Parts: sequence; C-alpha cells; structure tokens
Amino acid sequence: MQDIVSAILSGDATRRDFAALALPETYRAVTLHKSDTDLFAGLATADKDPRKSIRLDEVPLPELGAGEALVAVMASSVNYNTVWSSIFEPLPTFVFLERYGRLSPLSARHDLPYHIIGSDLAGVVLRTGPGVNSWKPGDEVVAHCLSVELESSDGHNDTMLDPEQRIWGFETNFGGLAEIALVKSNQLMPKPDHLSWEEAAAPGLVNSTAYRQLVSRNGAGMKQGDNVLIWGASGGLGSYATQFALAGGANPICVVSSAQKADICRAMGADAIIDRNAEGYTFWKDENTQDPKEWKRFGKRIRELTGGEDIDIVFEHPGRETFGASVFVTRKGGTITTCASTSGYMHEYDNRYLWMSLKRIIGSHFANYREAWEANRLIAKGKIHPTLSKVYSLEETGQAAYDVHRNLHQGKVGVLCLAPEEGLGVRDHAKRAQHIDAINRFR
Repeated sequence: MQDIVSAILSGDATRRDFAALALPETYRAVTLHKSDTDLFAGLATADKDPRKSIRLDEVPLPELGAGEALVAVMASSVNYNTVWSSIFEPLPTFVFLERYGRLSPLSARHDLPYHIIGSDLAGVVLRTGPGVNSWKPGDEVVAHCLSVELESSDGHNDTMLDPEQRIWGFETNFGGLAEIALVKSNQLMPKPDHLSWEEAAAPGLVNSTAYRQLVSRNGAGMKQGDNVLIWGASGGLGSYATQFALAGGANPICVVSSAQKADICRAMGADAIIDRNAEGYTFWKDENTQDPKEWKRFGKRIRELTGGEDIDIVFEHPGRETFGASVFVTRKGGTITTCASTSGYMHEYDNRYLWMSLKRIIGSHFANYREAWEANRLIAKGKIHPTLSKVYSLEETGQAAYDVHRNLHQGKVGVLCLAPEEGLGVRDHAKRAQHIDAINRFR
C-alpha cells in the first residue's frame, strides 16, 4: 500500500507507473458485521451508538468485473446513510446486500458477512475492468454514488428510475470508507484540481442530492427570484442548497438551530435566517398533535424576511418534525421537495393546504449521473464550495458517525483514508488562491 501512496503523493507518476503498481491482497476498511445486526435491539434511535457497531478490518481485495474500477481512496466522508447503516435503521443493510447478491454471479461478491460502507471518495484509479474506456490508472477522481445496471428501459431517461439502481456503499458493498474501493466506471468524475483530497471527497452525495432536489427539472426547477425555505441550512445537505440558491439568483430563507449555524449561513452570503431554537418554534404539542398556530407564526416570520411574500420552494429533509409546517407556509402553486426524513418517515400534514392551494410535493432521491456531473462541474469552477467542518482518521470513523448522529457537526465531516494528512492533493494552486477565502469560511 505504501508504494501506491508514494506514487500518488509524488505528483509525477505516469499512467504507466500506476498500471504497473502491484495491488495488495488485503486493505483496511470500515465495516459492519452481520452478526451485530441485533446489537441495538430495544433501544431508541437516539440511544444507538455507531461507535459500537463500526469496525476497522483488514479485508480481501474484491474481484474486478467488467465496467468497474478499483480506486485508491485518499479521503472519504460521513453521510447520514453512514449513520443509518451503523445503527441498522430503517433495516440492516445486509438485506440490500443479500438481494443484490441474487442478481448475478458477479453481484454475489457483495453478499458477505461484513459490509464496507461509505458513499463518497476522492482518490486515484488503480485498475479498470473490461469495457472501461473513459478512465485510466492514475486518473484523479471523485465518485458519484449511484450504482445502476441500466438493463431496463426505465432507467434511460433518468437513471434514478432504473429498477436496479442502488446507493453505492449503502446498498452495495466495497464502499468509500476504506483504503481501496470498487466502483462502476460510470460513477467516476474528475476531481476538482484546486481542492485537497478531503475537500474533494466531501461534496459528492449531498451536493448532487441538493442539485437534483432544488435545481434540476427532476426536482423543484428553481429559478431566479424564488423564495426558497431551506431547513438545516448550515448542514451537510442544506449548506449546498443555500449555495445553489444564492448562485442561481434565488432568495434562501435559512432555518438553523443555533447562533453559530446562523453565522455559517451569513458567511455563505445569506441574509434571511431563522434560528428556530432562539425563536422557540414547537410545531408539535405532543407526540401525536401538531400546532397550526405555530405554523402561522412561522409563516408570519417568513413574510417579514421576504417583504410579504410566501415560499416558492421548500427544501425539505427533516421530515416528520417539520413537514406539516412546510406544506402550510408554501405559497399557492408552490413546491415542497422532500428527501431523507431524518426526524421520521411518517409525515403528517393538513391536506387542505395542499389540494385547495394547488401545491406540489416532489419526492427526490439522490441524483442521476448527469445531475451529479453538473453539480461537480460547479465545484470545479469554484461556483460552489465544499462545506467541510472537521476531518477524522479512518480509525475514528465511529466517532465521526456518532457526531453526525448527534448533530454535533456543521457542514460535512471528512475522513482521511490513505492521505497521511490534511491539505494534500491540490494541483491548481492559482485557482485555489482565488477560492481559499470561500472554502475556509465554511469550516
């Protein structure tokens, strides 16, 4: 493994050099064990501790198939699906691996008693399988985490509709929280050359998700002048939505839960900010009863910030806790785009405010390759910036997932895999100098 790292850090190794490197028989990876799936039985979600389920193991190198690539992972990151995986909610990911394993002899590789998790990476291509033409050993890449088979016509207009689409590192094995990862070649995108490894690894999943949900025609189709309500606007997902709104000429109304998170939104350039804790919004009277008076108070506060206008688009991802309020405050004919549901999947809202006001709810799940490519292109151009707040070592991944589970972070949480320290991998120093202030202000 040291030869691989040395070649990457040298900056002058050729494609031929990388192709000639010997691959290790084993590598280190963050895993979950099938034997642990009952570890948290009987515990409430909040009491489940990822540090108890996440392990760091030495695992064998997987077989490389057609249309695939092995990538040396310099850095990865923790997404909320890492948390879900580690606490075995909404169900153990081994269910996904077993199902995928039945698809074909090649996919049977994924059905193992351990699951290598992680849905982001920045690294270098080591090997490609038959049929891969666009990528070569030595290419510096980031990964789009949609794995698709594309044997059904349903997926050819939008790969998110492919019946065999899966989130890599969540519904497949050999994910990015490891020293080496196995990906399909159509997951790869060029690494932005002004970013460090850990910065380049951070945006992947959340940046693409936010792009589809807010900008793409498959989501809200945001336009200039739109008032966009963004829940968790300083977080891993919301921070990218805030940047897309600002870059696209829309007006983000940022909802956060602390003064510190409000400052992060101001640093991004947002002016309209609601600190929901400081202003005391409680949308539920008790576990079963919402409070419409709080919806109205929230809507009044929004109009104070927008000059009397209602919300055109709600960027929804908390789910149960906020969904009733989201539907209520959206203008007539407006749009609520929803994904994730981190506070609960069983949403409740008053349908009168939806159907009689001609509002729309759009379900949005991750992004197709084109959407991910466009989102990555905006980062490469310096229009959108990584919101990396803290970086952990591979050995500390359990703690990183714990912090995300407890909402102790702002922006994204990175993980160094093969990179020996932060700040490596910058190739275009002139471009970096142009954007360093923006990058740093989100940390």
